[in-house]
Amino acid sequence: MTPAPASSTSQQGDHPLSVIIATDCGSTTTKAILIEKVGNEYRQTFRGEAPTTVEAPFEDVTRGVLNAFAEVEELSGRKILDGERIITPAREEQGKKVGVDIYVSTSSAGGGLQMMVAGVVQNISGESAQRCALGAGAIVMDVLASNDGRLPHEKIERIRRLRPDMILLSGGTDGGTVTHVVEMAEYIAAAEPRPRLGMSYSLPLIYAGNKDAQARIKDILEQKTALTLTENLRPTPERENLAPARNKIHDLFLEHVMAQAPGYKKLIDWAGAPIMPTPAAVGLIMQTIAKRENLNLIGVDIGGATTDVFSVFGETFNRTVSANLGMSYSISNVLAEAGLANIMRWVPFTLDEQVLRNRIKNKMIRPTTIPQTLDELQIEQAISREALRLALIHHKSLATGLKGVQQERTISDIFEQQASGKTLIDMLKLDLIVGSGGILSHAPRRIQSMLMMVDAYEPLGFTVLSVDSIFMMPHLGVLSTVNEQAATDVFVRDCMVYLGTCVAPIGQGKDGERCADYTITFGGNRPPETGTLAFGDLKLLPLGTDERATIELRPAKGVDMGTGKGTAVTREVRGGVVGLLLDGRGRPLQLPGDNQARLKALTKWYQAVDLYPQR
Repeated sequence: MTPAPASSTSQQGDHPLSVIIATDCGSTTTKAILIEKVGNEYRQTFRGEAPTTVEAPFEDVTRGVLNAFAEVEELSGRKILDGERIITPAREEQGKKVGVDIYVSTSSAGGGLQMMVAGVVQNISGESAQRCALGAGAIVMDVLASNDGRLPHEKIERIRRLRPDMILLSGGTDGGTVTHVVEMAEYIAAAEPRPRLGMSYSLPLIYAGNKDAQARIKDILEQKTALTLTENLRPTPERENLAPARNKIHDLFLEHVMAQAPGYKKLIDWAGAPIMPTPAAVGLIMQTIAKRENLNLIGVDIGGATTDVFSVFGETFNRTVSANLGMSYSISNVLAEAGLANIMRWVPFTLDEQVLRNRIKNKMIRPTTIPQTLDELQIEQAISREALRLALIHHKSLATGLKGVQQERTISDIFEQQASGKTLIDMLKLDLIVGSGGILSHAPRRIQSMLMMVDAYEPLGFTVLSVDSIFMMPHLGVLSTVNEQAATDVFVRDCMVYLGTCVAPIGQGKDGERCADYTITFGGNRPPETGTLAFGDLKLLPLGTDERATIELRPAKGVDMGTGKGTAVTREVRGGVVGLLLDGRGRPLQLPGDNQARLKALTKWYQAVDLYPQR
């Protein structure tokens, strides 16, 4: 018996959405949350989870969903299911709570959405295509381009071997030459690509290139792929137009990719809104919050195999996937990319290199284990700093202005062709960092989460830090498409755990020298606090989650708080479960090269914030 979809009246507002159930079907776990309207605001009230059942022996994703629902039913006392039918709308029957108003879901089960993108010029249309696919929630398996250095037969073999869920082809400006993008289409046609799921159907391919080449592209690819034409990603060198292609990716994800995965046709019928790829939903809630609060933000989701970084600066959204940086399956890649010395610099005790290598390899072959000793926890958190740092470097390299664009700089170079390539990530303009993933959300102490992100990202000036309490951002992202108030209420009240504000002066000096004088004025009866922040010091001051304070900083002559060297600044800062962190270690952050001096500095910093209490 197939559950009925949520009624259309629930979505149209004839029956207000007061009870919502949402799931995120992950690769290993399906997580369900119940959201209820309490007074005038929405709150997340109960949650349940169950193993995802997309693979053998069940091969039906809905079994895991129903099992997660059953746990929510048991905990909440609300009857949600009638057999295998979702009861809608929500109501009371004989004094008992029954039903929900709508069901929404995201999914990364079965490995999520895996795409290959192709462009004509690697750092122009190739990068635009990559940004488009990443923003739609895909993992980009490869970027093909006419100038990527591979021979034609190598390109063809690569397409044939990868077997993505979808291909995005772009290239050429509207009205420009069609030769090169047609050449890329011919390589794809020669490869006769097959999809990862559903061998009996044609691979979805989106063409978002020069509109003058559409007829030629149809001739070449229409018989070989499930071809969809849409607007050009780069209609002119100066303009990027990603939204139409991103929308097509979402549509084809539902119609083709999800439809082939076991049990998803049933799931699509149940849902009252289109199912979204998990990372796309996370990106959507980030954009919703940034727009509502007028913030520049960076979000990170550090998992076992990949690290996703999201950013919103101005109205520009970017997402990257560092597919080789993770804390379990990919932990050896973190070692390979960061280097042993960069990981060991964060470990506050002397450690034999081979012992560290062995511990990292053990984590890779036993990915579900968690640290059992303090030493193991400190090593894992040291590795996470490097994974976070490298993922942000990767993100900065892709979150850039348009390349290959004529830009006016000064009179002297007005006629030069400038490749912008300048990252859009401005740490001085950053308002909020949002951390997610087990190592950050489930750290034994919240100060550990905060310091991992501060050490990895080196925020400048004034930056608020937070973590996702139980990884419900995907649920809220898809919910924001049907009820933005519910999504934002729950995000602020139940999802986000605000850690506090980091205040980080820019500049460097000798340990113990004056970095800045400060005066902090608190609300209520708490007396003001005045002091001096020295270079090399970390100070943590209590400031509660709902508290605000005003801080006046008078920096030393060569120190900048964002308004110029030596210029005093006064700002309101918000508190959190950790408090107000004054970071006088200098920017850029440099650890001592000498081993004993490094250990002494780490010990001093960790004790100053009570990072690992010796109890």
